Amino acid sequence: MTTERINPPDLSPPTGFSHAVVASGSRVVFLAGQTALDADGKVTGGTLPEQFEKALTNLLAALDAAGGTPGDLARVTVYATDVAAYRTQVRQLGRIWQRLAGRDYPAMAVVGVVRLWDEQAMVELDGFAVLP
Repeated sequence: MTTERINPPDLSPPTGFSHAVVASGSRVVFLAGQTALDADGKVTGGTLPEQFEKALTNLLAALDAAGGTPGDLARVTVYATDVAAYRTQVRQLGRIWQRLAGRDYPAMAVVGVVRLWDEQAMVELDGFAVLP
């Protein structure tokens, strides 16, 4: 896959995302929403960063199983039950992202939601990737 991250100078500088990603390849992988579920289907982690790390780990595991890498991610949406808390902890969440997925960010959005499928879940990530 080839990707071109586009961040026009007339838009605010992106922090932790790209404004646009042009991806070309032969396979598109749609990734279901992932929360901090363990292998037994139980939500783990009592803090937003702990849940974010597990949800991202789960998303990347699904991507890996489909033959992709973090660099293949074209779009990720983050659903947060507390956007204010997400904003407060964004630097720590960014460090988690960089450690697990690298420094090349896909196009991203954070969406505030009332609740997620699992009531204990604070965050969910979904997205799609384009593979060669």
